[in-house]
Amino acid sequence: MGRQYMDIARPSQVRRKRVKRALYGVAGLTAALLITAGVARLQPAAPSVERATVWIDTVKRGPMVREVRGLGTLVSEDLRWIPATTSGRVERVLLRPGTSVKADSVILELSNPSLEREAQDAVLKLKASEAGLVSLRVQLEDEVLQQRAAAAIISADYKKAALQADINRQLAGQKLVSQFTLKQSELDTEQLKERNDIAQQQLAHSAQSIEARVAARQSEVDQARALMELKQREVDALRVRAGVPGILQLVAVEVGQQVTPGANLARIVNPSRLKAEIKVPETQAKDIQVGQPASIDTRNGIVPGRVTRVDPSVQNGTVTVDVALEGALPNGARPDLSVDGTIELERLSEVTFVGRPAFGQEESSMNLFRLQPGGFATRAQVKLGRSSVNSLEVISGLAAGDQVILSDMSAWDAFDRIRLQ
Repeated sequence: MGRQYMDIARPSQVRRKRVKRALYGVAGLTAALLITAGVARLQPAAPSVERATVWIDTVKRGPMVREVRGLGTLVSEDLRWIPATTSGRVERVLLRPGTSVKADSVILELSNPSLEREAQDAVLKLKASEAGLVSLRVQLEDEVLQQRAAAAIISADYKKAALQADINRQLAGQKLVSQFTLKQSELDTEQLKERNDIAQQQLAHSAQSIEARVAARQSEVDQARALMELKQREVDALRVRAGVPGILQLVAVEVGQQVTPGANLARIVNPSRLKAEIKVPETQAKDIQVGQPASIDTRNGIVPGRVTRVDPSVQNGTVTVDVALEGALPNGARPDLSVDGTIELERLSEVTFVGRPAFGQEESSMNLFRLQPGGFATRAQVKLGRSSVNSLEVISGLAAGDQVILSDMSAWDAFDRIRLQ
């Protein structure tokens, strides 16, 4: 019978393998934990931005001029609308906008047949009134002559009777005529004296009556003349004149158009007296005051000026500011010319400021990327103060000499750091 063999386990080697496996597992787990912790501590990769595509500015310290800017036009300070004084139809437009005019220059002609007939009727009425006045004067002169003749006869009879009474008085003293005859002559004298006094009074009253009747008729003549002159002026006004020297800026009607009294027909401006009307955004107009200096860019030169009026109302998000021009106007300056206006609000002597960032508003806070050594830029919280056209005061978050990106960086809102290439 053959020999049988049996395997005998070696406990020491099995244990040694188990310990080795356990050590390897612990070492692997530790390494994984260390790697995980290291990766967690690593910052995310910074996105790259082309340096040439962003606007970089340096924070400065020193004086800063606060200004606001707006667009506007030149407007004449001497502007005159020419209204229609009567109704009519536009027959001809003789002058066009841009023409230099004098006070008696005819701009357009109107027609009104009914008005022309009324003017002719007024002339005829005046002539009839004047003829009636002449006829009345002749008639009254005849009446006066008749009254004078009658008064003269009575006066002569009175004088004759008075003379006869004197004679009879003398004869009665000599007993040549009777007392009855004397009394009769004295009575006749008294009667004729009363008649003479009455005739003289009638003559005086007649003169006053004549003056009153002539004055009444003269009043009718004056009324007829005033009506005729009014109608004549209305007819003359059908030839519309400038009225003042200047430049014809606008003709508001066309040939064939019917106009009514009071309708604006044309506009005359004085090109030598211009002001600027600047439209400033309402958010920037709160500090504008009358008297502040300004400069107006006409694209052919800059003219100094001063604020004379700030419109109290807001229209379409803007406030209208009137600027009086204090310098000589450049060639080509004319009404309705588009201009740029800059108004100086104040001068700050010593402040920290930076160029105006995209979406930057005064008295607000915003994030800006501040440049760091090594070509990186990190996000910084910046508090802004007062503003100007191209700059903003820095209250905190930046210091003089810092460089920041002013461009719109909203595409990198998810990152606190970028790399500039």
